[in-house]
Amino acid sequence: MEPRQHLLETWKVTVNTCWRDGAWDWDGRDGSHSISDAEQLLCLLRPATQLPPFALDRPNLTAEHILEVLAPLGNEKTIPLRLVDIATEFFTRHVDGTGRPIFSGGGYLSARDDDRLPDVQRDRDIVESFAVSVTLCLATIGFVRVFRQAVTRREILERLRVLEQLASARLTAALIGLLRSFALYVFDADDDPGRILIGTINKSGLPAKQVVGQFRDALQETIASFEEVLIGSGQTRELSYDNRLFECGWSWGIVADAPRVETATAEDIGEQPDGVADNRPNLYFTVVAVDAIEELLTERTRVLGLLNEEQQRLTRALQLRWDLTVGYWATVATFGGGPVWPLEDPPWTTTDGLSSEYHTLLLTSITVKDLVRRRGSDAELARIGTLLADLANEARVTRRHRPGDSGIRLHAPGLPIALESRAGGDEVRAVWVVQDFAPQLMERCLVIAGLLRDVDERARLVHLADRIWDHLVRRRQDRGLWDRPDRVFEELPEHAGVSWRLTERAIRCMVGAAHLVSAEPPVNDRLVVQARDLLHEAEHRYDMELMHGNDRVSPGVHDVLVRARASLERARRCARTRPGTAVALASTVLVLLDQLDAVRANDSTVF
Repeated sequence: MEPRQHLLETWKVTVNTCWRDGAWDWDGRDGSHSISDAEQLLCLLRPATQLPPFALDRPNLTAEHILEVLAPLGNEKTIPLRLVDIATEFFTRHVDGTGRPIFSGGGYLSARDDDRLPDVQRDRDIVESFAVSVTLCLATIGFVRVFRQAVTRREILERLRVLEQLASARLTAALIGLLRSFALYVFDADDDPGRILIGTINKSGLPAKQVVGQFRDALQETIASFEEVLIGSGQTRELSYDNRLFECGWSWGIVADAPRVETATAEDIGEQPDGVADNRPNLYFTVVAVDAIEELLTERTRVLGLLNEEQQRLTRALQLRWDLTVGYWATVATFGGGPVWPLEDPPWTTTDGLSSEYHTLLLTSITVKDLVRRRGSDAELARIGTLLADLANEARVTRRHRPGDSGIRLHAPGLPIALESRAGGDEVRAVWVVQDFAPQLMERCLVIAGLLRDVDERARLVHLADRIWDHLVRRRQDRGLWDRPDRVFEELPEHAGVSWRLTERAIRCMVGAAHLVSAEPPVNDRLVVQARDLLHEAEHRYDMELMHGNDRVSPGVHDVLVRARASLERARRCARTRPGTAVALASTVLVLLDQLDAVRANDSTVF
């Protein structure tokens, strides 16, 4: 794929679709709500804040090709101002009458059995809104901090101050929401969840009691660390019994009976609502939360100072939960240390008895994060890569499909998630449907490819990502945005309207691909040895030529020797970091010197 060109095309279509008569149109396939609108805005802000060639916060440095695709928003000076106004509109439209930020799921929520979902359920805070708000707020605050340096007018500086204040307040509220949505689910090994978990991770056929003992031993530090979880939800003292198992992560929303988080901030974030979500982690929302928390810990967040003191305190509490969650799920995914990890036996079955390749894909994300944290080997990363290739085949992304293939259901209707509630009464059962299997799969491939040092394994993952991207391109709508899965799977119904969720996921893939191709290529140790061997020979041949020479060399020979010396110096500097380049330079020098040798054999007057 060509991430730069695809990003430019998508930006152009996004602006032409949304900017109408001097106003931003927030409509999408699932209506306007806090998640869809944030995803829509991230379609512009994610590349603009993560890829230097696409930066819009330094007007004097904005590239001409960027100005061309964003022409409806004006010139290099008005484009960032338009973005400021659009972002301000987002933050002011998603607050209630008291000024409290709203984190509802809106049109992404539906009811089972074709019932109508009451507004009171549709308006509840949901973890995905907390997570996407973290990403959006960090991008917005970072954009404001950099753009402010190029601004002198007092009126514009005031607009930037207001926007940063709005984004910071929403960020604080989102962090508190994530803290209060953390779930720790404890159960007996003899209960249904316990039997399912043991059956999923026991790949050696051991007695159940022995598996429980090994499981608790492997997670001994995690169990002990729960005593340090002091803010929000997640406290328990039920893990001391030897027959108890557990899961940790994030529920779909603020868990029932989650305590309020005391804050020392002066930001107006409103009243913290009561929680109603079941105190049981869900794998999808856990991955969403883990990804968002990771963005709080990036170098960019730290260098630009995007978090105030209160947000740093909340982030430290979330980082503890991040560590516990990543450690737990990675241990579960690779439990036993045998030749086959539980993760490598899809589909993954959750403790509520639901099996899906979607669960397997989600779990690969957390497993890779743990491998990065403990500096796992290329062999371990390659095992995840092989699993991703299998999932791509199973989902008919890289394999020809036939009518009725079960893998098509991973794309549409997708993975339905029942949002279990403890609100009581005769509530309609709410459902959250996930349909981003293909872009998630590609994003995982890009992440692993960027971590691999083995050149062959890396090339295999990059090739797989290219094939997944071909699949996604075929799913573009006529306007160039997403999503039309029926264009790949003919038996699916047509999907009308723009899905900002899929479009934002596709842009995330483009940004990931851009990071991959912008980084230095991996070093092949075999090529380093070859480069040094060639360099030694080329340097020796060069010294021999100098010994053959005299004070009356022709200008042509002198130029050849100067070029050879410059190439050798360049090859010596890059032999370790870019051995392929060093090989090419050394080979060029050897060819030049051999040509001199050949000329000398026919004409002794050359020197």
